[in-house]
Amino acid sequence: RQLPVMYSAKDHGFFSISGNLATQYVQAVGWAMASAIKNDTKIAAAWIGDGSTAESDFHAALVFASTYRAPVVLNVVNNQWAISTFQGFARGGSSTFAARGHGFGIPSLRVDGNDYLAVHAVAKWATERARRNLGPTIVEYVTYRAGAHSTSDDPSAYRPKTEFDAWPLGDPVKRLKDHLIARGAWSEERHRQGEAEILDEVVAAQREAETHGTLHAGGKPSPRDMFEGVFSEMPPHLRRQRQQAGY
Repeated sequence: RQLPVMYSAKDHGFFSISGNLATQYVQAVGWAMASAIKNDTKIAAAWIGDGSTAESDFHAALVFASTYRAPVVLNVVNNQWAISTFQGFARGGSSTFAARGHGFGIPSLRVDGNDYLAVHAVAKWATERARRNLGPTIVEYVTYRAGAHSTSDDPSAYRPKTEFDAWPLGDPVKRLKDHLIARGAWSEERHRQGEAEILDEVVAAQREAETHGTLHAGGKPSPRDMFEGVFSEMPPHLRRQRQQAGY
């Protein structure tokens, strides 16, 4: 019922991201606590942007994760720009975002987010630690948002257009490609082939999606749908509103 990108998949344990900043942190910690209480083997993981660490939910989640040793991995994606605000504002006087976990007694790591192998190794370590019931971990991924924050965002209004070209950690896809080629596990030809295969898959998915309608043509949902799927039993005031709307 939110934005199209805020999908969820209950069968796969994927809870929707939220339009409200940082709420997913406290939700993940609570879910992990419940899993531990039920003697389940499942763990939780949540991701947050650097700007959202300024929200109170970020700190509340760390308090509960530390106190109850929740089996959760709390990831901070430091992409340098929270839509139009440099990460230094949200970070304040802290040396790093990862350092904030130390005050809560939570093991915290900072990793090159543009290094695929480093990211994989750190994420694997943190998840294994949670599965062994050793408590929460905070991971800060140092990366860079090269594109716009959204389709309505113009990054040239608040940062130099060529800033990413000087970003020292480089493009993660190119770095991995060069590494694999150097090890003889990849090639320029196979890379071009892979890009073509992915493009075909994306185009096919787009065409399938467009059969259900677009913003300009095709079927549109009924206004009746806004009343459905929210409550297990629709409350009287919503039934009245639906009737008044003619649905």
